[in-house]
Amino acid sequence: MHRPSLNHLATPILATLLSLSSCLLQAQQPTSESPQTSASTTAQNISFSTSQTNSVTGPSTDSFVSASSSSVDQTQAAPPAPQPSVDDHSDKQTTRILGILPNFRSVSANVKLPRESVKDKFVTASEDSFDYSSIFIPLALAGWSLHENADPEFGSGGVAYGRYLWHAVVDQTSENFFVEAIVPSIAHQDNRYYTLGHGGFFKRSSYALSRAVVTRSDSGKEVFNISEVLGAGASAGISNLYYPSAERSLGNTGSQWGLDIGIDAASFVVKEFWPDINHYLFHGAKPFRDANPAN
Repeated sequence: MHRPSLNHLATPILATLLSLSSCLLQAQQPTSESPQTSASTTAQNISFSTSQTNSVTGPSTDSFVSASSSSVDQTQAAPPAPQPSVDDHSDKQTTRILGILPNFRSVSANVKLPRESVKDKFVTASEDSFDYSSIFIPLALAGWSLHENADPEFGSGGVAYGRYLWHAVVDQTSENFFVEAIVPSIAHQDNRYYTLGHGGFFKRSSYALSRAVVTRSDSGKEVFNISEVLGAGASAGISNLYYPSAERSLGNTGSQWGLDIGIDAASFVVKEFWPDINHYLFHGAKPFRDANPAN
């Protein structure tokens, strides 16, 4: 996790994601409201038309008007036909990707969800940190760190791998709670990943990568992802408390910060295309496609 060989990655990762964030936020245009039909105006028109009919036809039409009114009343009393909800489609996200990558905060394209509570954010962070699938990324990172001898103080062999592993687990847990629970609760931001679900590979990949620096507020507006950037930075800073003193440098902290954001951005790309992969390779739910995509 703290690797001198990765120090040079932090600046390019952060610079690229911040630039992409700026372009996307500037490109946003306010959407116009759709016209609405006035129910009161319609009711007045119907009343006026009925009055005119009565004045012209006289009492001889009373029975006809009465029957018509009764028919209208029965029609209005009938329950409306159920309308398809935007949630009622087959693209339900799985909670894990291939059983080895947590997918608890992914939301399918165009699904509308209620605002998250603080409790919801901490529940999601706990699921991402303590589900059995959460161990696979630390296992891989610990193996890579051992191969690179990232922290010579840890030694070599199985003992060193165990040290790398528990450090990676603590790093991941700390980052999850800062990025998904603590900072989002303070900044009132939504920690969920909303898939784009339409467009070509480049468009969807760019969108997924941009979510590391652009997110939604609790009110649904797209804003700078302070939860990811500040949360990952706070986690990287705290990691200096439990790494060897020789590794507690500004360069290593910056490398850890950039690496955490980079891993999250890469995971968003996987989550963006997972519904398609699950459907076409494993015959899972058919991905939802927006007939009139806004983006």
